Amino acid sequence: MNKIAENKLSAEEQSIIDARDFRGFLNSIIHDWNKTLTFLVITLVPLFFILDIYIVPRELLKQVALYRVIATIIVVAQYIVIRNTKPNNFSFVHGYIVSVVVGGVIVLMTRDLGGFFSSYYAGLNLVIIGVNLLLPWDAKHSAFNSIIIIFLYLFVNLPQVSASQTKYLINNLFFLSATGIIAVSINYVKHNLTQKEFYLMSELKIARDSIWSEMELAKRIQTALLPDKQKVEGFDIAATMLPAKEVGGDYYDVIETPKGDKWVTIGDVSGHGVDSGLIMMMAQTSILSKVNNNGNCSPTELLSSINVVIRENISRLGSDHYMTMMVLRLNSSGITIAGKHQDLIIYRSALNRVETVTIPGTWLGIADDIKNELKDYDIEINKGDIVLLFTDGITEATNANGEMFGQEKLVQVLHKYADLPVRKLRNKIIAKVKAYQEEQVDDMTLVVIKK
Repeated sequence: MNKIAENKLSAEEQSIIDARDFRGFLNSIIHDWNKTLTFLVITLVPLFFILDIYIVPRELLKQVALYRVIATIIVVAQYIVIRNTKPNNFSFVHGYIVSVVVGGVIVLMTRDLGGFFSSYYAGLNLVIIGVNLLLPWDAKHSAFNSIIIIFLYLFVNLPQVSASQTKYLINNLFFLSATGIIAVSINYVKHNLTQKEFYLMSELKIARDSIWSEMELAKRIQTALLPDKQKVEGFDIAATMLPAKEVGGDYYDVIETPKGDKWVTIGDVSGHGVDSGLIMMMAQTSILSKVNNNGNCSPTELLSSINVVIRENISRLGSDHYMTMMVLRLNSSGITIAGKHQDLIIYRSALNRVETVTIPGTWLGIADDIKNELKDYDIEINKGDIVLLFTDGITEATNANGEMFGQEKLVQVLHKYADLPVRKLRNKIIAKVKAYQEEQVDDMTLVVIKK
């Protein structure tokens, strides 16, 4: 039952849940708990010899020790068998074997130590409790197992019962029966809870798979909307977006309008999830509509227009997201750029050096009018120069020690491999980041532009 609650399921158990096979799942749990049960017996049966030293007459000590050794050897063999076999419909039998072996040893000791007079019968209560509470089997198994132990106790000791032992017999049977009834009651409740949790887990699995299939569809839609055009007149462009586990808000686009206007955009919606992905797609659609219908607009005008759309839609969603975005308009002399995003990294081919440019601005979606917060910046780009755009999933990729990849490493990688074609350069940077990070937790977007 705990395994269901903690969701620590093996692949085999997960497949059983998929098939809604409660019996198979129960067999698996019983099989696992039999390992614990036999291990406890291997530990406790020899350990209780310490009690024997104080209670058992010296002349019987060797005989009692022999009982414990034989029982331990049998259960060790049983433990090995359990470890090397798979769960099946007969896994519950191991519980009976433990009961008979350990209960039988205790019964023989009671016989040798005075029959129904012996207080060692209390050990049978431990067996009933230990076996029945550890194994989540049916209540009928708890009842039958308890009856077997009580029957062994009576069968071995009744032949030598005397009139003086009658009251002890009644007393001992009363407590053994009460223990059995309690164990059966608890197992009945526990078994029903296990069954209910199993079917709840099955329903949750179905719901989770449905949700994740929809999430995967959303991720495919998100990536499908990214441009396959990665070359515009006068520039070679290589770009990629690697989504993390969830639907994210990374965005880039490469646009060449019918009038010949050339645009590159990159952005990142705060947070993760479907709403972030929706905001990203809203921005992309709005940008495409604006540049195709108004080719003469500047980067600042484009961002101001998109901000109105983003601001309104974020309000409708009832969320507190915002979006960083940078817009580049490419021309024969270089680029005109506006927007608040990550720094712009430029490799100057003629000088063989890398420079970092910070573009002032503001985020989208946090104010109704951002015209006064934006400014167009003209940056000269010469032949062979490389412009690198990226989202924080690149620089904030973290290794096992919690250290980020950082912008400095990104600059170093760009400088080292700047002579590569843009696609190979893109692949090299991504490979370096992947090798550095322990696990991808954020979308990673990279755009490489070479004149």
